[in-house]
Amino acid sequence: MSDENKTPEEQPEEASPGAEAAEKQSDTVEETAADPVEVLNAENAELKDRALRTMAEMENLRRRTEKEIKDARQYAVSGFARDMLTVSDNLRRALEALPEEDRRNADAGVASLIEGVEMIERDLLNQLEKNGVKKLTPEGQKFDPNFHQAMFEVPNTEVPNNTVVQVVQAGYVIGERVLRPAMVGVSKGGPKDVAQAAAASEEAGQTVDKSA
Repeated sequence: MSDENKTPEEQPEEASPGAEAAEKQSDTVEETAADPVEVLNAENAELKDRALRTMAEMENLRRRTEKEIKDARQYAVSGFARDMLTVSDNLRRALEALPEEDRRNADAGVASLIEGVEMIERDLLNQLEKNGVKKLTPEGQKFDPNFHQAMFEVPNTEVPNNTVVQVVQAGYVIGERVLRPAMVGVSKGGPKDVAQAAAASEEAGQTVDKSA
């Protein structure tokens, strides 16, 4: 009997395209369904990462706050300290206005007055230093525009060029900031730096006649 003569009951059942697609989709969903343990591990890792980031941000905020508080305390007296430098300058000018010979020949009363002014100047500088204000001593150092203000040049071939050879007005710093730059005179005409000065000195030594 041919297939055409078979009754519908005898015909082989053929799966419809829709049924096959649904079955395949079901299998795919089952295969791709995430393991609950893996889901929890992923969520746990994400929460841990967020917690670590939050802790790092809080630590950075704490450090910034501490630095701001420290700076506020340290530099709060900057204006007052700058005004006190004027007092210190005037005391120094008063002492320097008196010739050395007059100081040596001064009577007991004048000598006591001079000593008292010197003590006041030292005490003022000590109090400023206790509050973070330090005096710059740039003489003999290389000129640094961050801390020094050049007022004039001094011809001098014995020291490297741009060396501070004279301090006109003392400079001060508070913490890491310049409260007042030192007004200085710098050398001109010498070697550009210490290395060149050493090389020039060595060259000069080699030209000396050592046959004697």
